[in-house]
Amino acid sequence: MQVETREFTAQARFQRVSPQKARLVLDLIKGQSVEQALNTVAFTKKGVAPMVEKVLRSALQNANYLSQEQGLDVDVDKLYVKSAIANDGPRMKRIRPAPMGRAYRYQRRLSHILISVAERADGNRSSLVTRVEEEETAPKAKKAAAKKAPAKKVLAKKAIAKKPAKKKAAK
Repeated sequence: MQVETREFTAQARFQRVSPQKARLVLDLIKGQSVEQALNTVAFTKKGVAPMVEKVLRSALQNANYLSQEQGLDVDVDKLYVKSAIANDGPRMKRIRPAPMGRAYRYQRRLSHILISVAERADGNRSSLVTRVEEEETAPKAKKAAAKKAPAKKVLAKKAIAKKPAKKKAAK
C-alpha cells in the first residue's frame, strides 16, 4: 500500500537570469533534503544562488502554512527537493550600437524558477542513493553491459601502403 505524499511548490517568475545559468544551481539541489539544499545554495558562488534560496525558503514556508491550514501532518525534517526547474520566460529584445552607424541586436533572457518539495516516506535516504541501489540490484542491466560486439578485423596496413610503382618508359 502506497501513501500519497503532498507536494508543495513555490515559483519566482520573470527573473533576470538566463535559464541555463539557473539550471546550474538547481541541478545541485535536486533530490537533496531541504536542510542540505539550503546549505548547498548558501555556499554556492553563483549570482542566481540567492534567488534560488529565496524560492526554496518560500516552498518550505508554503509546506508549513498549508500543513497547518489543512490539518496535514507534515514533518519538515523529512522534506526534500522533488523537482527544481528553470523554464524560459519572455525575451527582451535590445539594440546595441555598432561601428559605422550600425546596430547589433541581442536578447536578454528571463526565466521562471519553480521548486517543489515533498515529504520523503522512508526517512533520511536520498533519492540518489535509492537510484544507485536499484541499478545495483538489476541483473539484466549487468548482463547487457557485459556483452560486447566482436571486434572487427583491420586490414593489414602494409598491404595497403605498398602499391606497385609504375616504371617510367625510356625515350
